[in-house]
Amino acid sequence: MAALVIWLASCASPTNRAPVEERKPPPARPASTAPAASAAAPATPSPGAEAAATKPLPGQENAGKPGYYTVKSGDTLIRIALDNGQNWRDVVRWNALENPNLIEVGQVLRVVPPGQDGAAASTKPVTGAGRVENRPLDTKPAGAAAPPTSSASAAASTSAASAASAAAAREPQPAKEVDDNLDWLWPAAGPVGTPFDDNKSKGLAILGKAGDPVLAAADGRVVYAGAGLRGYGNLVIVKHNATYLTAYAHNQTLLVKEEQVVRRGQKIAEMGSSDADRVQLHFEIRRQGKPIDPAKLLPPR
Repeated sequence: MAALVIWLASCASPTNRAPVEERKPPPARPASTAPAASAAAPATPSPGAEAAATKPLPGQENAGKPGYYTVKSGDTLIRIALDNGQNWRDVVRWNALENPNLIEVGQVLRVVPPGQDGAAASTKPVTGAGRVENRPLDTKPAGAAAPPTSSASAAASTSAASAASAAAAREPQPAKEVDDNLDWLWPAAGPVGTPFDDNKSKGLAILGKAGDPVLAAADGRVVYAGAGLRGYGNLVIVKHNATYLTAYAHNQTLLVKEEQVVRRGQKIAEMGSSDADRVQLHFEIRRQGKPIDPAKLLPPR
């Protein structure tokens, strides 16, 4: 009888119900074996990581100021220095760069010497001639007719001019602008294959054959010798003064090294076709970093 009662009770109970209300959650795993956070709930960065992400790049307080340059994607220190008419080693020193190969997009670099007014340097006019003619203000250009004067007025003028000269001699005179007084020389003997184009070539393509001599166009110091600037091949850059530098590209052989002093007409490389489709010398003259037409400065052939 008892067995029958037990059998009937089991038939009356539903077979698919599980005692969920009595199920206890599994014990929590130790912290060391906890699974990674869900992709739907990104992990919150640590305070140190947030500080690193928001840390300003070096020099950003100078962004937009004259005499400073903001690094863009694809820039190299050599390119930045060339475009600003500077020695890349000086740019390294002015910015206390520990590794010149590590510059970041958005980083701001000083590209003028400390103490120099960047605005004045950037607004200095670009002249079309390599020499500045200094002459007194009362000197007439060649061929200009002088107004007729009597002997008395001429004597008075001479006396006044002498007095003015004496007064000027007693006053301090401003330093002469010597950066434009360079004695330029053609860097290669071949014909010009491609003229200057500010939007494309930024220099002259002087044709020749492999091994032809490449000469320094003026006295100066080598500030770069290598192949680290894309599109220029084996390149020499010579800085002549605070205003001018010259670039000699696509050489097959370089005969000088950085910081070497060179003289006008000295052989500094041999013509080639490195990073070019033909043998040529790509020659640039840059005034404060801006390419100008070398044909306007080089002597007539």
